[in-house]
Amino acid sequence: MDWFERVARCVRHPLDGLRPAGLNSVCSRAAGAVVSAALLTLLPLGSVSWLTAVSATDSSSSSTASPSPKREVTATPSPSGTAVPNSTAAPSQGTDTASGDDVRHREYWLNDYGITSLWSQATGRGVTVAVIDTGVDGSHPDLTGNVLRGTDVSGVGSEDGWKGLGAEPMHGTEVASLIAGHGHDTQGYSAIAGQPGKPTGMIGVAPEAKILPISLNMGTTGGKSIDEQIPAAVRYAVDHGAQIINMSIGSNKTSWPQSWDDAFAYAEQKGVLIVAAAGNRGSGLTQVGAPATIPGVLTVGGVDRNKQISEGSSTQGISIAVVAPSTDMIAAAPGNGYMLWSGSSAAAPLVTGVAALLKQKYPQESAAQLAQRLIASADDAGATGRDPLYGYGVFNPQDAMALPAPKVTANPLGSMSEWIAVHRKHQVSAPSPSDAAPVHEEGENIVKQAAPDASRPPEDRGWLPPVIVGALLVWVTIITAGAVHRLHRMHVRAGDAARQVGTAVREQAHHAAEHVPHPHH
Repeated sequence: MDWFERVARCVRHPLDGLRPAGLNSVCSRAAGAVVSAALLTLLPLGSVSWLTAVSATDSSSSSTASPSPKREVTATPSPSGTAVPNSTAAPSQGTDTASGDDVRHREYWLNDYGITSLWSQATGRGVTVAVIDTGVDGSHPDLTGNVLRGTDVSGVGSEDGWKGLGAEPMHGTEVASLIAGHGHDTQGYSAIAGQPGKPTGMIGVAPEAKILPISLNMGTTGGKSIDEQIPAAVRYAVDHGAQIINMSIGSNKTSWPQSWDDAFAYAEQKGVLIVAAAGNRGSGLTQVGAPATIPGVLTVGGVDRNKQISEGSSTQGISIAVVAPSTDMIAAAPGNGYMLWSGSSAAAPLVTGVAALLKQKYPQESAAQLAQRLIASADDAGATGRDPLYGYGVFNPQDAMALPAPKVTANPLGSMSEWIAVHRKHQVSAPSPSDAAPVHEEGENIVKQAAPDASRPPEDRGWLPPVIVGALLVWVTIITAGAVHRLHRMHVRAGDAARQVGTAVREQAHHAAEHVPHPHH
């Protein structure tokens, strides 16, 4: 049974007495990892009491009786304009409620990183971003019209890529909303002057970009192996118009199966930029793992609100290119809801979104030039120059947009084609499209550190030669799965006059996904 399905079964049978025989031990290990949007119940966290979210259907409605006291928390604007809870009580003590615009207020990165100021120049219009993940709920009010019909490469998800294996496409929906959420209308709220999208709910960095969802199965229940799925997903993305690919997934190994080689080289040859999450110490990863270690991939680590490296929501490795916010994040979740989460899985789509803005503004620029913009404009942090925690520094969207056209022809982060020629001892074959698939349907400049030498040979990336996988196992898991320190469930309906969000909260939810081994063939 796949990990996601085991958790889903725990959700469907939340009380010990109702679970099938033998499932209690599974549920105790998975307790608190996922919140069900359909049932609005919480999985137990050890001795934590059951909590029920407040309904947003009617302003006069109240929460269902719960063994634990309900804690009301309203959003209060801080001096910076972001919303912070009045109470600092432990999340396990009750249920949060907030005003309808609290979702937008919580998106601190929009103002702190100057993203809103870029929307007068670009909004992501005309740019397609592939999200290789668990599937994307394109029916969410904040995503409707921005999610194309994609595909499932596992053989067990929905054909359009909107739903992978498991209870919900939770993770992929969160990622997609950070990139291309456009918010929704709510009675009593007016459009924000000079800003795209709707006035309330989740708005992404590139709110007019299109999302191409490609769902994976990262477990062991049926379908294809990860060795097959990843290259199929990358090729599908390239062949179906994606200019940028987001991969908020990762592993605990720097190596990758040889079966992945040609697909990543194909993306490189076709000029597609791939952005990947670095991983999280909170999920037990001590170093960056594949696919974030692949040459040419722009790897993103995570920082907190003070732009300091996050201890739990990032990891380390010399393949990290830039860092972006990864803590106290909010995102859309299936079932018209929202989730508070942390992890480099959230940092990567912020950089992906900025890349989409850059692609609209500079449509003729190559993936290599986009990568150069992002790393050359980063604000140096940590040790001087590139370091294994911050990479080239904290990403700076405003300066990335303002830089003159980079004069590079090769990807400053390396070349997969050249790496293959050196380390696999063969040349990459000419690009060839993957199998045909259905047509899409819409369903202040500051001194910077020196940019890397784009002509640098790939062998300079000294961590790569050991990538001779042979009989090694590749363990792939959702990066965010072990990185979520506080998981909140917020349920809202677009246009609700009550403008109230019900939030189910639980304490220290570590989303502890299993690392499932996949034999290398």
